[in-house]
Amino acid sequence: MKFIMYTWLAILPLACGGNSDDTVQNAITYDESIIEQKNIAPPALENNLGNHSVTEQKIIRDAYLRFETRDLNKTYQETLDLVKKYNGYLQSDESGKGYQEINRSLVIKIPNTHFQSMIDALSGSVSYFDTKRISAKDVTEEFVDIEARLLAKRTLEARYMELLSKAQNVKDILEIERELANIREEIEARQGRLNYLQSQVAYSTIRMEFYKRDAETGITQSYGNKMWNAIKSGFNGISLFFLGILHIWPFVLFLAILVWFIRRAYLKNKKAS
Repeated sequence: MKFIMYTWLAILPLACGGNSDDTVQNAITYDESIIEQKNIAPPALENNLGNHSVTEQKIIRDAYLRFETRDLNKTYQETLDLVKKYNGYLQSDESGKGYQEINRSLVIKIPNTHFQSMIDALSGSVSYFDTKRISAKDVTEEFVDIEARLLAKRTLEARYMELLSKAQNVKDILEIERELANIREEIEARQGRLNYLQSQVAYSTIRMEFYKRDAETGITQSYGNKMWNAIKSGFNGISLFFLGILHIWPFVLFLAILVWFIRRAYLKNKKAS
């Protein structure tokens, strides 16, 4: 039925000279057989799709880099300088410490036109990458589709606004306003998606993680350091053992009392015999 209504709306301006009191009701209840007999051509909105065939490609570019560094602060500062040089910005910055390393994770947004230059500049100061992953996603088709659908919805919204201005009773006004609300909700959703795609295309994302190994776990440790680390590791193991016992002290206490009663009963029976 929506198709029937939309088609009638396309030719409605031609019928404005008729009875204005029945305009809205006729638009809503227009008979399908009459439309088929007239062979009304669809609106010329589809032609706009052809105009988008020559549109500029819309590419979303992403990269993930992970590598080891000897100086975390120096690498961080050099990265900030590159971000500033290529007119980007830092979206997030996280630091952490693992069992064998100290690390820092950055999420960088960089203009799409400077993406490759930024990757090349970062790569120039790295001997090798643990991980280097670059991806490109073509969203041109989705971009064109959303723009075409937005155009169609806005054209339809304008036609409903024209109908609303000619509505003569409350029932018709409420029905048209309900349809307008649905159309505007769809427009907002599609516009939001379009804005998101535009921002992703305009600014590429580089996720970057660099780390420094703990000096104590490096392969250049001396034999003395290894012995000292082994002693510390043993001490830590004993500490963990006693801490574990403290966690289960009620059970240990119950077990000790039970052993005491069993031993007492055993000794008592032995004396009696």
